[in-house]
Amino acid sequence: MGRYVVVVLGVLLAALPVLPARAQAAPYVKYYTVESTYVGKPEGLRDIAERFLGSRDRAEEIFNLNVGRAQSGGGALTDPSQLRAGWRLVLPWDAVGSGVEYGSLPSPAPPSTRSPSPGASAAPPAGTPLIRPTIGSSPSPSPSGTKNSGAGGAKCGSAAKRGDKDRADWAERRMSPERAWSRSRGEGQMIAIVDSGVDGSLAELRGRVTQGMDVVAGSGRGDVDCLGTGTAMAGIAIAQSGSKRTVTGVAPEATVMPIRVVTTKAEAQPADQAAGIEVAVAAGATVIALGSYVDPNVPAVAEAIATAVKHDIVVVSAADLESSDPESGLPEQGMLRVGGIGGDGKMADSYRAGGVDVVAPGVDVASLGIGGAGDFVGSGTQYAVAYTAGQAALVRSAYPNLSAAQVTERIRSTASRTADTPEDPASYGDGVIDPFTSVSAAMENDGGAAAPNGPSADDGGSSTSGGQVAIFVLIGLVLVAVTVLSVFRLRTVLRSDDRKDPEPEFDPPANRPTDHSDPQRLR
Repeated sequence: MGRYVVVVLGVLLAALPVLPARAQAAPYVKYYTVESTYVGKPEGLRDIAERFLGSRDRAEEIFNLNVGRAQSGGGALTDPSQLRAGWRLVLPWDAVGSGVEYGSLPSPAPPSTRSPSPGASAAPPAGTPLIRPTIGSSPSPSPSGTKNSGAGGAKCGSAAKRGDKDRADWAERRMSPERAWSRSRGEGQMIAIVDSGVDGSLAELRGRVTQGMDVVAGSGRGDVDCLGTGTAMAGIAIAQSGSKRTVTGVAPEATVMPIRVVTTKAEAQPADQAAGIEVAVAAGATVIALGSYVDPNVPAVAEAIATAVKHDIVVVSAADLESSDPESGLPEQGMLRVGGIGGDGKMADSYRAGGVDVVAPGVDVASLGIGGAGDFVGSGTQYAVAYTAGQAALVRSAYPNLSAAQVTERIRSTASRTADTPEDPASYGDGVIDPFTSVSAAMENDGGAAAPNGPSADDGGSSTSGGQVAIFVLIGLVLVAVTVLSVFRLRTVLRSDDRKDPEPEFDPPANRPTDHSDPQRLR
């Protein structure tokens, strides 16, 4: 009877669909496919900039977004004067016009083994910034080297001071983001930091910071920072490990888009605050971190936040202070209000009762300083926002099918209580954020919409979500096979009993129907 079971199991296994590998969700960008000619002449960067951005002077922005990135046919943009038909150029967020496409940047065709032509430039001209961005996220370091430039080219002094780094390591130890990295490192996520900009020249951030946007000036780059708070937030969120400095970000494979709403003065106009959020939405950010210069309770800002959440973007902001007048138009889901705490559990500020969703390190926190100043230690709720934004990037990367509302609910539901964070929802909300648990815990409210992208922390990285599904299906098939085997075994036993017990009151053998012709005999 075993061969029947094998046949049945084989048929069932053959019917089992092959589980495809989960593809990484590539970020959306605006891009343009170069034509061989336009209005009768070869295309150039300045012409493209004028057509889609309204100014030939913005050709450098397009160059910096694309230089060094592999193109179809194996080429790469290295000389601003040389374009090839079929190349796809990533464009700034505000590009508009016929031919501008929005979506995941298509993968380039396999590179050609052909040697470059003698006239091709092997490197950009002297003085041209060379950036090698991540496909789709367009990272580019600050053009200012180790010194930052303020509005109009003014030099910025370093606002980030060195502190007691050893004393400030408590925050990184408390968060332990590396425990979550077996499941997620923030791949494919773009965190828009709406603050003072980010010093993109720092080695720990290189290749992970886009050129961003200076909302105050109306144009220009956001990857410069005069005040230091935006750079410190970026360090907490995405700083790379393995350098001389020991600061490591929560989501080291995410990308930061710096949006400057302040330059040299620590005060942002309401219109600039709202515009900064709108820029992040248009650029395709998946997480928006609002720094200390953005007030969510300003009506225009609240409206911009609501728009971002409608676009399925997670918005993280500082919790309301006691003195604030809460705006009723803020979304209840898809947004997190974060309070800061110190190593002793004490709050970083006086927050409004009921105005805190979760808490994170915000006192004596170590991060990166601007202008080559080294590590700095500082306090402020904006740093708690940065930790939470990094965690949101981890969750979105691990569970790409979750909505913004489900991501925020997962972060809140996995927050923890400790002795130094008492059961006080009015002050501490749902507790201290927990990056590891937020990407590893099974959640009922996910509704089957997501499966973890990365390997399980419990199985040593050998199993993926698709493999777990296959195992459960296989177990079900085995149970079916066991049931079939039991039926065949029962039939065999009953047949044996019939042969061993020919009672005289039964019909003679000649007249007795066979087992197969009388199914009632098996009952």
